[in-house]
Amino acid sequence: MKIRTSHPLRLLTLLAALLGGGAGLASAEEGISLPAPVVDEPAATAKTETAIFAGGCFWGVQGVFQHVDGVANAVSGYAGGEADTAQYETVSGGATGHAESVRITYDPARISYGRLLQIYFSVAHDPTQLNRQGPDRGTQYRSAIFPVNDDQAKVAKAYIDQLGQARLFEADIVTKIEPNHAFYPAEAYHQDYLTLNPTQPYIVYNDLPKVDNLKRLFPALYRDDPVLVSEAGLSN
Repeated sequence: MKIRTSHPLRLLTLLAALLGGGAGLASAEEGISLPAPVVDEPAATAKTETAIFAGGCFWGVQGVFQHVDGVANAVSGYAGGEADTAQYETVSGGATGHAESVRITYDPARISYGRLLQIYFSVAHDPTQLNRQGPDRGTQYRSAIFPVNDDQAKVAKAYIDQLGQARLFEADIVTKIEPNHAFYPAEAYHQDYLTLNPTQPYIVYNDLPKVDNLKRLFPALYRDDPVLVSEAGLSN
């Protein structure tokens, strides 16, 4: 993630990977073409709905969904723990229960929850990595879905079962479904990070390829101009 003096462990991990100590750790995920969910949410009457996903560093997950047509906002933050520990430096210790997460606000008339899940599993992260993504290690980087209602929980479980039965991944899916957790927006310097720092080495190696995979695998759902928190705000 962000190379700054307050994040020395992230910098050291990335440098080790780039120098060959962990050759595959900083390489980008290739993405995978997955089928759409057989089970999806019922038709919604609401103008906007919310989805919350965790899949490693929130910079890349946010960056992917900011380029998805039908998404009105994607906010980096924390879910899985309590409000008083929802700060980056605390969450980075790995003992808060939080995962770096992204809250996605979307128009259900333009894109469904199931489609968001399809993108999440196809290009936003690798769901077979347990408590890690790329160079990042710890439960705060786990693969997790935080459903906001029972319908989302059912759709997520059905899709994980569908993908598992199809055996499309080389290893088992480890994504957990964790209901009944609040979402807390992350600090301002984490928002829109991919867009604001496209030449940062972590972004170049780990996250920009995910956006490229989105464009390649989901051309009908890809939008060139990302929706930004700086324009939509944290509360939307």
